[in-house]
Amino acid sequence: MTLNPRLNAFRDDLADARLEGQVAAARFVAGRPARVTAAVAPLRRQPRADAPLDTEALHGEAVSVFEEDREGWAWVQLAADGYVGYLPTGALGQADPVPTHVVIAPRTLVFPGPDIKRPPLGDVPMGAAVRVIGEAEDHNARYALVEAAGAIVIQHLAPICHRSPDYVAVAERFLGVPYLWGGKTASGIDCSGLVQIACAMAGIAAPRDSSVQEREVGTRLAGVEALQRGDLVFWPGHVGIMLDGERLLHANAHHMMTAIEPLAEAIARIAAKGAPVTGVRRLAVG
Repeated sequence: MTLNPRLNAFRDDLADARLEGQVAAARFVAGRPARVTAAVAPLRRQPRADAPLDTEALHGEAVSVFEEDREGWAWVQLAADGYVGYLPTGALGQADPVPTHVVIAPRTLVFPGPDIKRPPLGDVPMGAAVRVIGEAEDHNARYALVEAAGAIVIQHLAPICHRSPDYVAVAERFLGVPYLWGGKTASGIDCSGLVQIACAMAGIAAPRDSSVQEREVGTRLAGVEALQRGDLVFWPGHVGIMLDGERLLHANAHHMMTAIEPLAEAIARIAAKGAPVTGVRRLAVG
């Protein structure tokens, strides 16, 4: 069986030591544990700023680093979904300490201290993981103090074990977000990224690519009849989430954003381009 290079770290010159005996490479190395310290880091197909964006790694995400070059790129594999690619070296830090909380708002601001009137240091997206080292409050809000520095309003965080009861409701919070190939945040998101982050917030592990989601997530249904909230509808290279029996929520390049439309309209429009529905899956939630 041929291994998928998107999900297995191997090149002609270098490969993950765990793949020795399965692939040919000049050298095998064990990945060094690290963690994303940038708010969001682009995982690119080649070590160039103009290379295609395959996905995004979120703050606090664990990675294995196999190589760092002199141009500021690290060849890595993401721990959560196994994606392999190149991250900016400056976006990475030590694997410890381990995060304790996850961001549950679409995005939240990081203040330099417990005061919402101070200029923010930046923002972090839903799904980002942080280590809370204390709490504080003022007359405006309660804050979690996070390592290495900063304060986040506490209602935007939940313990790392948090599970949303309704992954579709999570996905709905991205309505109107611009479409971005490879994106998975409220600044820009694609179809499979929307499914993956919404599922992740509900404790459901979903692969990054829609084609793999179609094979591995939930159970297959016979067709588009009798659909219900949360069912996934697939086309070649595309996926959407049913809001109910008739309406589809999806990040798509037709609207260039995450939008809601009748499923029948989406099927007709995409079929007119020669792409019929290829599958429907139902997730086991709860």
